[in-house]
Amino acid sequence: MATIRDVARSAGVSIATVSRVFNGSSRVSEQTANRVWSAASNLDYWPNSAARSLTTHTSNAFGVLLPDLYGEFFSEVIRGIDHTARRHDYQILISSSHANADEIVGAAKFMRGRIDGLIIMASDTGSAEGIQQIAERFPVVLLNPCRQVDGCSSISLANFAGARTVVEHLLDLGHREIAIVKGPPGNVDAEERLRGYREAMQGAGLSPSLALEWPGDFTELSGLRAADMLLQSSSRPTAVFTANDCMAVGFLSALHRAGLEVPGALAVVGFDDTTIARYLSPPLTTVHVDTYELGSRAVQLLLSSLEASEYKGCARELLPATLMVRSSCGSPRQREQPILQHGGIGS
Repeated sequence: MATIRDVARSAGVSIATVSRVFNGSSRVSEQTANRVWSAASNLDYWPNSAARSLTTHTSNAFGVLLPDLYGEFFSEVIRGIDHTARRHDYQILISSSHANADEIVGAAKFMRGRIDGLIIMASDTGSAEGIQQIAERFPVVLLNPCRQVDGCSSISLANFAGARTVVEHLLDLGHREIAIVKGPPGNVDAEERLRGYREAMQGAGLSPSLALEWPGDFTELSGLRAADMLLQSSSRPTAVFTANDCMAVGFLSALHRAGLEVPGALAVVGFDDTTIARYLSPPLTTVHVDTYELGSRAVQLLLSSLEASEYKGCARELLPATLMVRSSCGSPRQREQPILQHGGIGS
């Protein structure tokens, strides 16, 4: 196995010069750097990142803590993080199933020394104290936080405004009995979308009925179960808002099996605008949120904090949403409508 001495000998330079090249030092000419990289490539030499981090006091890696890794939502967040990190010569360490303070702090301790900053998605309000401890040690960016944490930057989706707008669209089409398939309890996205649904109903002079708020957990199976509840009910709404597209998939599948026509017998809308939404039958009216950009902006916020002379962690960003009108709601034409957030988390 080739060593750094072999690279230096092949390139005709000192070991210190090779080290400077691998560490990205500006003190080495471009001609010399190219000669070193060429020698390293010919010898199949892999720079030791652990040793380099001891010299530079940086790891060129970011940590990512997510509550789950399953589904298009999380895969797009990770894709945005990974692509943007690699464009800036950073790697990422990903860990999942961190929903409370102890788990988050434990994962951060495990990553300490391996990362230069951390991206966290935590919907549990009790996790704030643990995140505060982490933010005292290195930069932290929060994704869709249920509450802001001092010392942390954050970036959120327009969940509240998006939900309110899609329900208002159903109201504009003449629907008054509108049900919602909710997301999991305690999840900030689910709670903001439920709040948007309720405000839209109240804004139309309608009192939201708990009988029209059906349980869900953002999975296809919970959407199917909600449809079963609908089919067994003697009193049916004329429209249903599923709080994400995954539940809409299960919901529409159950209606199709039962022979109920959408939107003829029932209008259905979703949230997230996942890839499959436009290919469902009928194509799903939903709210588009850019989850790739959510991950990408998180990395950019971390990079900005590392470049700043003093990290203050005060950036607050909100990604906009767009109403994607398709045929599942019974609208006479398809269109896109930008949504502006006002009120709610992240405003």
